[in-house]
Amino acid sequence: MPIITDLISSPLLWIAIVVVYTLKKGIYFVPQNRGYVVYTLGKYDKTLSAGLNFIVPFIQTIAADRNLKEQSLDISAQAAITKDNITLQLDGILFMKVTDAAAATNNITDYKVSVVQLAMTTMRNAIGEMELDECFQSRDAINAKILGSMTEATAPWGVQVTRYEIKDITPPQSIREDMEKQMTAEREKRSVILTAEGVKTAAITQAEGEKQARVLDAEAAKAEQVLAAEASKASQILEAAGKAEAITLVAKAEADALRVVGEQASSAEGQSAVTLTLAQDAIKAHQAIAAEGTVVLSDGKTGDNISTTVAQAIAVSSNLKL
Repeated sequence: MPIITDLISSPLLWIAIVVVYTLKKGIYFVPQNRGYVVYTLGKYDKTLSAGLNFIVPFIQTIAADRNLKEQSLDISAQAAITKDNITLQLDGILFMKVTDAAAATNNITDYKVSVVQLAMTTMRNAIGEMELDECFQSRDAINAKILGSMTEATAPWGVQVTRYEIKDITPPQSIREDMEKQMTAEREKRSVILTAEGVKTAAITQAEGEKQARVLDAEAAKAEQVLAAEASKASQILEAAGKAEAITLVAKAEADALRVVGEQASSAEGQSAVTLTLAQDAIKAHQAIAAEGTVVLSDGKTGDNISTTVAQAIAVSSNLKL
């Protein structure tokens, strides 16, 4: 106990305690992506960056510790009136980051609350400039307009709004019912159009097929006619060639017969044969004339006529010999 009492009463101990406390108040290890705002005697002096930093104890103080990372803030649902007087409920999400820790401390009381309030006001103003259909169809335009307005407004606060997104747009129940009816009618319209286009396409395809079939049938018939004509032509040519060849052969045979007859007629035996043949032919001719009628008129010189015919035949044979 006396030892503890002596230590407590020792001025060296108190001096050591004061020194340690002073060093603790003067040395700061600043984490990454943090900014410590330093005031000197109540006035802004500097911002401590990441790493080991020193300040003057009791004279300089850390007034604020600012997070320099990008942060997300939820924008709660709020009512906004469109240009055509429709009340919508909208909510969103905002992404921002502190770029200047001193400005976020000195120029604004609570930068997060201020950014959220500004986002809500800007969103209402943007919706008020659009009609209902535009609000649903132009979300990107709304987001870009809000982002542009907030970037300019938050610059003096040392805050940068990097992105804004509308999460949900909720119209009144009556408007939702009307929209559902409109969408149903639009779907039915598309269905009718698609059905009509399908029928039209099928009819066109069928007509094209029938046309193509008729063209193919006509081409096939034409080809058959051409083949038939060519076949007929070839048959006629072959028939004519056959007839010509037959005529040639007959003429040649007759010429050969005449030549043989002539050669045989030049001999004595041939002349006798020719004379006999001619006489026989003459007799057959008179017999044929007599056979054509039941009455044969004669001048009584029929035998002379036959003799005359035989004599004429002999004369012809004599001329052939010459």
